[in-house]
Amino acid sequence: MNFSRLVVAMGCVVALGQAVAQESRQNRPARDWSGFKVTKDIAYAGTDHERQTLDLALPLKRTNDKPLPVIAYIHGGAWRAGSKNGGLNRLHDYLKTGRYAGVTIGYRLSQHAKWPAQIHDCKAAIRWIRANAKKYGLDADRIAVHGTSAGGHLVAMLGTSAGVAAMDGSIGPHTDQSTRVQCVINYYGPTNFLRMNDFESRIDHDAAESPESQLIGGAIQENKKKTLTANPISYVDKGDAPFLIMHGTKDMLVAYNQSVLLHNALKKAGVRSALLTVDGGGHSGGKGVLPERFRTFIEFHLLGKKGIIADETIPVAKVRVR
Repeated sequence: MNFSRLVVAMGCVVALGQAVAQESRQNRPARDWSGFKVTKDIAYAGTDHERQTLDLALPLKRTNDKPLPVIAYIHGGAWRAGSKNGGLNRLHDYLKTGRYAGVTIGYRLSQHAKWPAQIHDCKAAIRWIRANAKKYGLDADRIAVHGTSAGGHLVAMLGTSAGVAAMDGSIGPHTDQSTRVQCVINYYGPTNFLRMNDFESRIDHDAAESPESQLIGGAIQENKKKTLTANPISYVDKGDAPFLIMHGTKDMLVAYNQSVLLHNALKKAGVRSALLTVDGGGHSGGKGVLPERFRTFIEFHLLGKKGIIADETIPVAKVRVR
């Protein structure tokens, strides 16, 4: 490896380490799960691969006896790190209301399998939820998906590519089930790989060592046809699920403009989408006002409550980024 390629590789490793550390910090706080039945490591794909599993949390006390809507979380980590562990912690404040069931989904990383294995796994998990809805008291027609960074990319894919055979895949025993979701909460996920280098970043996304190239199996600009299949923006049409998108303007791992591109494409297609711009925010989530926007969004789409989520610019001070 020549010096310039070594620098690129080292930069990608450092950036990946930062992303994983941020993901870990966000999952760190302990939560009280005594009011839930939590079942871990459920195999959703009919295999024994440890990554093709999900965790399920069911509240012991429900607000009514109707089937529970589901909020499913998909972790980040540049498609080559991170895990589903801790994902339920991110949903705890919503689940403790007794109104929702929670799921956190694992998937094969890029060192295990190349694209589109990751979205095939996530769609197999959605099919598992539907196929087992009656068994666990879930509402198969009310599924929200939430993801951060690489997980944001995967939930955006779930929201835009339902019914696309090449993306739905044929993994698992429940291929008769739909992969459609009812709404998407995407926090700072990549949406158009081929344009990631258009904007300032700590990563050379076009390099063969970048997370995106490692996912695809080769430098993305040299494998454009395959790379286009990994872009959520490639599949946008008027039938897509509604989106809530959040991104910081100072994100140096996944540029803010990635969310702008997706948001504009969704709006142009007539899909309901709201973009929360965190002015001065980096590559992370936060506290402050964001959970309230999240709550309003899922209550509107999963519970039928009134609420309006519109495009909004939020100063980073009001977000209290962790």
